[in-house]
Amino acid sequence: MPRFYIEIPHEAEKVSCLRAIKVLQETGSHFLTHADYGCMDGDHTARIVVELDSKEEALMVVPRAYRANTRIVKLNSFSVEEIETLLEHHDS
Repeated sequence: MPRFYIEIPHEAEKVSCLRAIKVLQETGSHFLTHADYGCMDGDHTARIVVELDSKEEALMVVPRAYRANTRIVKLNSFSVEEIETLLEHHDS
């Protein structure tokens, strides 16, 4: 199943930060209740990795109020063999 990296930014003010965390925690979504936050390091973004069928499905995990600024990236892994094959095609 495809994996997606989701970044959900929020405002840096302390009260906005706490509200965003509260909203994400209260969604009841297993994904969002396990989000990692960069707030304590000055990066006001929630981050999660999900396994879903599409980017559209991944966006639906995010509360509506945060969707417009959310970034979703489909993730890929590569074996050593796959990298070698890809490199061979680029060298030709």
